[in-house]
Amino acid sequence: MSAPTPEDTVAEQSARPFVSPTDAAAHQASQTVRDERTKRRAALVRAAIYIAGTHFFAFFVMLLFFLGAHKH
Repeated sequence: MSAPTPEDTVAEQSARPFVSPTDAAAHQASQTVRDERTKRRAALVRAAIYIAGTHFFAFFVMLLFFLGAHKH
């Protein structure tokens, strides 16, 4: 085996895929869209939990009034 020549070293380094600034910007934009979708989904889940919790609390309070009214 012979020692690697400078041309071999350059060829190995250039074997990495080239990412143009346009591709990098497109990737960043797709990440931003994905992050926005994730945030929106998290907000919808949180809203659903809040709505369900509020309805459960209202049901509990109504149950207390119903049971209190029938006691007398």
